[in-house]
Amino acid sequence: MKHYLKHALITTSLIPLLYVGMSTAAEKGSALKNDSLRTEPYADAKITGSFVRGESLDIIKKQGAWLQVKAKKSSGWVRLLSVKRGAATSSNQTAGVLAVASGRAGTGQVVSTTGVRGLSEQELKAAKFNEEEIKTLESYTLSAEKGRAFAKAGNLNSIAFKNLKEVKGGAQ
Repeated sequence: MKHYLKHALITTSLIPLLYVGMSTAAEKGSALKNDSLRTEPYADAKITGSFVRGESLDIIKKQGAWLQVKAKKSSGWVRLLSVKRGAATSSNQTAGVLAVASGRAGTGQVVSTTGVRGLSEQELKAAKFNEEEIKTLESYTLSAEKGRAFAKAGNLNSIAFKNLKEVKGGAQ
């Protein structure tokens, strides 16, 4: 019994050291813009804190197009496009913001599609159709009349595009 207790005490005393070792192994990053940290990797998740452009961040985990990060004052989830991997320097902050704003990043200046940026090939291959999400998306659809009422309330004017033809009967 003493032997078991001794091993249990040694093990529990080493756990904090392992945690410190894991936290220092996090990848470094820097904030490309001011942004909020969220409790979960979802745009509608509760905000737990924030960070400012140029702030150093520790990247803990990646999930889809989201990163779990630790900032100076708090930690949470943020969109992948708000963080530049690697340590911040004064010379690369402006270039990094411009690269994200233009959609161009990396040495090849390749334009990426936001819809798949940050998703691995395996994640894309494993993607499954979700009928509930499609229904949710479709629930945001408005009738043409409601669209016109919204535009009128905001004093918006319509613009005719020569290459687009109006659908007879209008949108439902």
